[in-house]
Amino acid sequence: MKTYRTLLFDIDNTLLDFNAAEEQALQLLFANHDIPLTEESKKRYSLINHGLWTAFEENKISREQVVNTRFSTLCKEYGIEKDGKLLEAEYRTYLNNGHQLIDGAIEVIKNLSCHYELYVVTNGVSATQYKRLQDSGLYPYFKEVFVSEDTGFQKPMKEYFDYVFSRIKELSVHETLIVGDSLSADIQGGQLAGIDTCWFNPQEKKNDTNWNSTYEIGRLQELYALLNVNNEVASVQV
Repeated sequence: MKTYRTLLFDIDNTLLDFNAAEEQALQLLFANHDIPLTEESKKRYSLINHGLWTAFEENKISREQVVNTRFSTLCKEYGIEKDGKLLEAEYRTYLNNGHQLIDGAIEVIKNLSCHYELYVVTNGVSATQYKRLQDSGLYPYFKEVFVSEDTGFQKPMKEYFDYVFSRIKELSVHETLIVGDSLSADIQGGQLAGIDTCWFNPQEKKNDTNWNSTYEIGRLQELYALLNVNNEVASVQV
């Protein structure tokens, strides 16, 4: 097994259950405004949101356009007269409190932090990502957190990874591994940056892209065997 020194972790749906946090935030938002939240409207919001974030990853639109457009678009489609930007601001306060963990995340990260330098690489809103990491208990185990909003670039752009690498002392791309659930952001980004990749794929999705990962896992605990690390939870002072 190849030896690594540096591990880069995505957050959403890799360490934190973003889907659960999003569901909770949408329920609170819609209930507060007496807007019915149906399976159809949730699916439509998801499609709008996913499309906007994909455009952001492709550097076609800004992060501000993502967050300031999604609710406006949804409301317009359903004939609801609401200020999309105000809905976004309220939604953000609810989402900031969503820090549900993926199974095994704390234990795995705590253990790996004894053996590797760990960093967060994430697209998103800085205030939201920092708060969720801190509230979840994950934050102390990472050397540094790199949020796209703070870097001026986003995954999968090579410029994003160049920014990250320039701020990690003595980093070797040959001894660096990225772990994430997104083929388009994490796996493509890792390949463009010249590092090994691990696709976190708990739902066993089929890969219909040209971006093939170095490794694939369905549970975070599989990283122990992949990295040849003892799975006993270490005692770490943070």
